Amino acid sequence: MTRESVDRLFVVASRELTTVARTRAFLALAAGFAALVAALAWSAEPTGYAPLVLDLLTPVEVLVPALALAFGYRTVLGDRERGELDVVRTYPVSRATFVVGAYLGRAAALLVAVVVPLFGVAALVPAVGGVGTTVVASHAAADSPVLYVRFVVLAAAFALVLMAVAMAVSATARSTRAGLAVAVALGLALVVGFDAGIVAGLAGGVVGDDALGLALGASPNSAFRGLVLSTVVGGVESSAPVADPAASLFGLAAWLVGSLGLAAVTVWSGRRR
Repeated sequence: MTRESVDRLFVVASRELTTVARTRAFLALAAGFAALVAALAWSAEPTGYAPLVLDLLTPVEVLVPALALAFGYRTVLGDRERGELDVVRTYPVSRATFVVGAYLGRAAALLVAVVVPLFGVAALVPAVGGVGTTVVASHAAADSPVLYVRFVVLAAAFALVLMAVAMAVSATARSTRAGLAVAVALGLALVVGFDAGIVAGLAGGVVGDDALGLALGASPNSAFRGLVLSTVVGGVESSAPVADPAASLFGLAAWLVGSLGLAAVTVWSGRRR
């Protein structure tokens, strides 16, 4: 990549980040996420970092997809409807540069909205009374802030993947109504649909017991959950199946690259509505 391409990439990213930061909806959604996370953590009264991870795992798994899709589904759609995309096409900016730059700008805003509240609620552990025990009963290893940092890093990676998915929705949809419909349907699929489909496949014999861990890795939510359970709270006893760690990493990477690739291919296509 040439110096000019890098400069154009950061110009697009800076433009997108500035646009998001000035949007009241972004501020409202970020504040809502922070308030929900704080309320859930406070009500749980965590006595350790691993218990706090367990308390927040399911809420993060549900809220982050909603936040990412809400932030990102209008990224390209908004430019198309305002006619700005037609103007951008007159400049020496490639599809990939525009998509990756817009993605980086939106992703930076999303990371702030997700990571800052998650790190903030970690202060509740010493405030409540510190780590109650050096070894959590449901956890095979000593409790430590490092465990919580791992969780936040995985949540950030999860958010980055879902922002790429939102970019693909925004680039392929041809109207705000269509984009919103796809975003809502995809959000439901991410939270419950993919897992339900895998369970149905298991019950119907389409997915074998030996392939269940690999199949779960294909779902972003299951992949995130599996990585948290295996690398952060791996000692927790659970009867529920867990995605294979290697399959989870591959699945998340495939969603990230595939979504951005789809957005880059389709971003210039179609007429402005």
